Amino acid sequence: MSDAATLEGHKLLASGKVREIYEEGDRLLMVASDRISTYDVIHPTPIPGKGAVLTGVSVFWFERTQGICPNHLVSFTEVPDEVRGRALLVERLEMFPVECVVRGYITGSGWKDYQATGAVCGIELPPGLKESDRLPEPIFTPATKAEIGDHDENVDYDRAAEIVGDRALLEELRRLSIDLYSFAADHARERGIILADTKFEFGRDSAGRIVVGDEVLTPDSSRFWPADGHTPGRSQPSFDKQYVRDWASGSGWDKTPPAPALPDDVVAGTRRRYEEAYERITGQPLSKWLERAGASPA
Repeated sequence: MSDAATLEGHKLLASGKVREIYEEGDRLLMVASDRISTYDVIHPTPIPGKGAVLTGVSVFWFERTQGICPNHLVSFTEVPDEVRGRALLVERLEMFPVECVVRGYITGSGWKDYQATGAVCGIELPPGLKESDRLPEPIFTPATKAEIGDHDENVDYDRAAEIVGDRALLEELRRLSIDLYSFAADHARERGIILADTKFEFGRDSAGRIVVGDEVLTPDSSRFWPADGHTPGRSQPSFDKQYVRDWASGSGWDKTPPAPALPDDVVAGTRRRYEEAYERITGQPLSKWLERAGASPA
């Protein structure tokens, strides 16, 4: 299921779990929908305003991290009227075939791996860590890129180097990923938010530079936790789609397609969490982003 939108006069190149990518001359138009997925399956119920949050948060970080790594953003105003606030005009990149994951806290699949082996992606961690503990330092834990409907797979550094085909390149991706994570984690902490982990996607532009693309540091690609409620030893409340994951895991659904529709209270609660994440990270209401992008209020 894709629920792909169609833009008149634009060739659809790809439709993912959340985004459509269209051809825009020698560039691309990347449009974020309000779709939400859990366990790599798209639910039939959208989260109103989610696409605007993902786009606005990405722009916020793109504008502030250019000194760490260039990014693919060209414009958020040179887009069709019907997708303003949810669309970015971006450079085409030759994408690298790994997800660049950085973990500052032990949670999610990393916690499961640690419980089983004492390590995450081959990185040995101190004994006795509790779920949601802060790690001594951020770690780079790459993953394979899954096709729609499949699951990303954590891999160790050596396997990731094989996939990329260039060990020195992977080392540079590791450095950039940790630098981006550290910058964002410091900013988030000042706003009362813990950035537990995040993933980046990188590619090369036409000049051969390493460029960060896709979305960055959004509630879909990251785990954001309220700092004032952080209590190791359990999972944490979050500003991301974990709220939907928790509902889905307790719904009786077997995590295979089709995904169930979401109840109204789960939709409303998820929308609140996404909008609060935007407002706390950026220091502005979502309406300010929509105004800046020339979009109608959600």
